[in-house]
Amino acid sequence: MSEKVYGGVEINATSQDLPAKVGLWPKVKAFFLQEIKVELTPAQQKFEDDLNDFLHIELTWQDFKDFLFQEVTFGNKNKSTNNRRR
Repeated sequence: MSEKVYGGVEINATSQDLPAKVGLWPKVKAFFLQEIKVELTPAQQKFEDDLNDFLHIELTWQDFKDFLFQEVTFGNKNKSTNNRRR
């Protein structure tokens, strides 16, 4: 299969006509698109799973409202335990 292109330059579309030298762009593309394989220890995998679950918690307005209006206490809840220690 051959075609005439721009000023009579003939192009043959066969595998023998492929460039012998690899250019810069294919090298860069091959470097950035290479497959990366990461193996985690069981402890690292558990941490990654817990972190992923935490980051993908689905929050609702009711959850946010309950957090804002929760009861807050400072100090000991039971003052009688302080009196016993003295």
